[in-house]
Amino acid sequence: MQAATQARWQIHFCVLLWGFTAILGKLITLPALSLVWWRMLLVTAALLLSPKVWRGLMTMPARLRWGYAGIGVLVSLHWLTFYGAIKLANASVGATCIALGPVFLSLLEPWIARRRFDPRELLIGVAVVPGVAMVVGGVPVTMRAGIAVGALSALLVALFSAFNKRLVEHGDPLTVTCIELGTGTLFLTLLAPILPHAGPAFALPGLHDATLLVLLAFGCTLLPFALALVALRHMSAFGTQMVTNLEPVYAIVLAILLLGEQRELDGWFYAGVAVILTAVFTHPLLTRRRRQPTQPELVGTAESHGVVE
Repeated sequence: MQAATQARWQIHFCVLLWGFTAILGKLITLPALSLVWWRMLLVTAALLLSPKVWRGLMTMPARLRWGYAGIGVLVSLHWLTFYGAIKLANASVGATCIALGPVFLSLLEPWIARRRFDPRELLIGVAVVPGVAMVVGGVPVTMRAGIAVGALSALLVALFSAFNKRLVEHGDPLTVTCIELGTGTLFLTLLAPILPHAGPAFALPGLHDATLLVLLAFGCTLLPFALALVALRHMSAFGTQMVTNLEPVYAIVLAILLLGEQRELDGWFYAGVAVILTAVFTHPLLTRRRRQPTQPELVGTAESHGVVE
C-alpha cells in the first residue's frame, strides 16, 4: 500500500512537471520550430550517453527501427503544432486543445490497433463538441488560429499514441524514445527550409532561452519520464490514465498563477474546458472493464500522452 501511495504522488509530480511544458513554451522567446528542435536534440543527446540505449539500438531489427522512426516524425509534428498553438494563442489554449487527444484516440485507435469499435467512444467524441464550441467563443478572435493548430496537435497525439501501442512491446522505452526524438530532430532539420520563420531556424539561443530549454528538456522531459517508469510498476493502467488526464488542468492553473492568462479569456472558455475535461475523464471510466493493466507504453515524447494507454 505504501509503495502504491508513493507511486500515485510520484505520477502527480510527473504530470505537474509536464504541465510546466506549456508555461515554458510561452516563456521561451524562440519560434516554435527552434524550440522543438533544441528540445528534441538535447533529449536525444542525453539518451545517447546511455550504454543501454546503444545496446538496444544494435539489437533492434531494422523493421522496428523504421517503424519507430516514422512515429518520431509524428511526434515532431505534434510538438511543433503544440508550441505553435501556444505562440499563436497562449498556454491555456494550447493545454486545452491537447485535452482533445484522448477523444481523437478513442475514435482512431480501433482502426489503427485493429480492434472492434466501441459505440461508447463515439459518444465521448460527440460530447466534447459543445465544449470546443464554448472554448472557441471564449477566446479573442486573434487566438482562434491557435485553437485550430492546437486541435491538429491533439490529432497528432492520438495518431502516434495509437501507433506506439502497436509496437510498444518490441523495444526498450529509452531506446524507442531515442529513435523517435532523434528522427524528429532530423526531420525538422530537413523541414526547416520550407517553413516560414524569421531569422536562422536553429540559431544558438540566448542565455534566457538556453536556461529554459535545459529546464524543459531535462526537468520536464527526462526527469518525469524516469520517475514515471518507476511509479508505473505499482499502478494500474486505469489509475495512471486518470492522473495523467490532469495535465491540462495543471497547465491551465499554472498559466493563471504564473502568466495571468485569465485576463485574456472569458467564462465561456473555462466552461468549455470543463465540458472537454468531463468527457476526457469519462472515457476511461466507460472503458475500464475491457482494459487490463498493462506495462508502461513508453515515452517522454508527448508529456503524459503515450506513457500508458
